[in-house]
Amino acid sequence: MNHNGVMNNLFAIGDIHGCFEKLKMLIGKMDINFKTDLLIFLGDYIDRGPCSYEVVDYLIELKKQQENIIFLKGNHEEMFENYLAGVDRFAYLSNGGRQTIDSYSRHGYKPGKDFIPKEHMEFFKNLDLFYETDHYIFVHAGLKEKKALADQSQDDLLWIRQKFIKSKHNFGKQIVFGHTPLASPLVQSNKIGIDTGAVYGNSLTCVKLPDLIFYHA
Repeated sequence: MNHNGVMNNLFAIGDIHGCFEKLKMLIGKMDINFKTDLLIFLGDYIDRGPCSYEVVDYLIELKKQQENIIFLKGNHEEMFENYLAGVDRFAYLSNGGRQTIDSYSRHGYKPGKDFIPKEHMEFFKNLDLFYETDHYIFVHAGLKEKKALADQSQDDLLWIRQKFIKSKHNFGKQIVFGHTPLASPLVQSNKIGIDTGAVYGNSLTCVKLPDLIFYHA
């Protein structure tokens, strides 16, 4: 933090989806100072990729070492919670959840009563829906036009896609989001999109703000 107690730089990382090696590589490339900078993860840590357990475990350990980290919730974490509660199980498994089940099973956690380690369960329960600073709003999927941040539905925050992507609306602050895979980062006056489809063979992306510098792995 600087003398005013304000973070110097903001770093945001897009959808990881179990791509553990890319995550480690990306963290290694970033010129982040954890004492003065803030790191925000935009959700979708799990599903589709091979190493969901490893990603979550790594993030939990990272947070123990570095305080200035914010974890946001993605739609895949919501689907996972529903799956664990016995709701929409097929929808989850058919949207990349099978790979998460396999990843946890490899570490000795079989579906059942205590399927998820307690520490991981706490991680999922404590995810935020958005994070706001003086100039930016960080969110997994996006916002609905003409609705105050406090009035946005969880469904929109986690799932909205084309209505937000195509929006030219001034939200008052630049929205930094993931969720919708793009060939390269999207930079518009009202939004910055950084899900570049890591799990589909493309890169995992981080943006450094306010400098607007991108890191890829």
